[in-house]
Amino acid sequence: MKYFVVDAFTDTIFKGNPAGVCLLDHPVDDVLMQNIAAENNLAETAFVLTADGGYDLRWFTPEVEG
Repeated sequence: MKYFVVDAFTDTIFKGNPAGVCLLDHPVDDVLMQNIAAENNLAETAFVLTADGGYDLRWFTPEVEG
């Protein structure tokens, strides 16, 4: 898994809203995704998985899946 923090809704570094983005190599358990989001403690953490020529996207706040 690769993990990045991106500044969303801006074109200026250290502005906008920080969000976590996890690029997955394979599906992971819902509980693990929720625990990662809680540990990151950002408004959102997105989990992206390549699937069927496209992408699956799930996102979590520190407390719940969005």
